[in-house]
Amino acid sequence: MTKQTILGRVTQLAKANINALLDQAEDPQKMLDQLIRDYTANISEAEQAVATTIGNLRLMEQDHQEDVDAAKEWGGKALAASRKADELRAAGAGAEADKFDNLAKVALGRQLQSEKEAKTAEPTIASQTEVVDKLKSGLDQMKNKLTELKSKRDELVARAKSAQAQNRMMDSVKNIDVLDPTSELSRFEDKVRREEAKALGKQELAASSLDAQFEQLDSLGDSAEVEARLAALKTAS
Repeated sequence: MTKQTILGRVTQLAKANINALLDQAEDPQKMLDQLIRDYTANISEAEQAVATTIGNLRLMEQDHQEDVDAAKEWGGKALAASRKADELRAAGAGAEADKFDNLAKVALGRQLQSEKEAKTAEPTIASQTEVVDKLKSGLDQMKNKLTELKSKRDELVARAKSAQAQNRMMDSVKNIDVLDPTSELSRFEDKVRREEAKALGKQELAASSLDAQFEQLDSLGDSAEVEARLAALKTAS
């Protein structure tokens, strides 16, 4: 996997619009679960790739520092050889002095080579450092996005459970609605009222029968009085 590919994927995933994805999903919870799995896998893969990129950058920085240190060291050796040549020449040892001057030149050549290598590596190191910074930032955004995904998933699950509970409650309330004339409670109340009316009817019927019996008794009393008076008339005559 190339650096540009890594950076492109990290950037794309970090900028993903979760709400837009949810709007397009037929089953948001399943989509979020799949996104979480994908993000987790991508983050793990990206972390390994970024770690490799950072490792390569650190090696380049170490090589650059070694070139810088080598240039400094060769510069010190060139200076020491030049001073030794000056001492020998001052003492009349021209041949020995030339030898040390030649050593100084060799050291200066090595110094120049190390400086060139260090300078050549600097733009690449700067570019790699920028890439690594972007990759780190992208990974942080991906991790934040993963946290957001998990939060969205948990919120969605909680809302779904709450909606299901409310629907069950409303169904239960509907089934026991006392204002519904077709409900069991209403029918039972009607039955009780009919029984009460029947009892009232029986009471009225019983009262009516008793009154008739007393009226019949009064009628018998009048007949007896008439017979008694008729007998008295016959006796008097």
